[in-house]
Amino acid sequence: MADPVLLADIGGTNARFALADPGAAMPLLEDSIRGFPVGAFGSLAEAGRHYLDALGARPSRAVFAVAGRVEDDLARMTNHPWVVSRQRALEALGLESVELVNDFVAQSMAVGLLGEDDIAVLGAPAPLPADGSDRTWAVIGPGTGLGVGALVAREGRTWALATEGGHASFAPGTPEEIAILERLSGEFGRVSNERIVSGGGLVNLHRAISQIAGVDPGPMRPEDVTAGAAAGDRRCMRAVDVFCAVFGAIAGDLVLTMGAWSGVYLSGGMVPPLLDSLQHSGFRQRFEGKGRYAPAMARVPTIAVLHPQPGLLGAAALAVAA
Repeated sequence: MADPVLLADIGGTNARFALADPGAAMPLLEDSIRGFPVGAFGSLAEAGRHYLDALGARPSRAVFAVAGRVEDDLARMTNHPWVVSRQRALEALGLESVELVNDFVAQSMAVGLLGEDDIAVLGAPAPLPADGSDRTWAVIGPGTGLGVGALVAREGRTWALATEGGHASFAPGTPEEIAILERLSGEFGRVSNERIVSGGGLVNLHRAISQIAGVDPGPMRPEDVTAGAAAGDRRCMRAVDVFCAVFGAIAGDLVLTMGAWSGVYLSGGMVPPLLDSLQHSGFRQRFEGKGRYAPAMARVPTIAVLHPQPGLLGAAALAVAA
């Protein structure tokens, strides 16, 4: 095996580590994957040292995908107080090089390594093959936050685009969503897409729907809402339905703003458990419902990513490309 590369996918609640073999056709070494709560460590470097010591590995290179904007040598996480420093990671982990990227750069790079068992198609159009033709895909994923990226293929080469599109302003599309926006505006001021389509967003939706009905739901977690929906609770079911519909509307907007006519990959930790809801909701209707562009939107694939670790898979792809 070639010199292994340390990989990390750092979200708002969990840090996932793995090793990659850059000389392999499928570089992610799945038996090396370990996950830790970010709250258990003071820094990425501390968590990384714990991981390397447990495995007895001593890599010289690393690719770290972080849920936050990367600027110069720092990545400030949006939903966690960690500030990830490339220089501090180099020194603390004894590395020769560190590539620091936004987590949805990694999620986007994973697209080229996904197999048939790693995806599920929502709606009629099949995914376009990555056959060397010019393509543009959008990638969007709800988890602790809402990540947005893109993968651009031109003349046989691919580039991943980092964005903070999850923080774009929420645009309601129905009278009910206008009422929800009014409730959330009173709480947050400006309401971003992430306030609706994320784990916390699902709780926000349930609270707003309950308040509109004159009910105080009390403290809730995302898993409480999904469990309530599965048990037939009407307000929980409605929160999930609105979540899926708004998710579809946002994903469709990405096609228009990014020119992502090759398709949209739906990634993130919430997609696999909500797959059935997405397939039987207004997701695709709102995705396609773009006025004069509705016929064109009907031809754009939407693909759910079922791979359990797409962030690490994309980080492995970056390790190979380096």
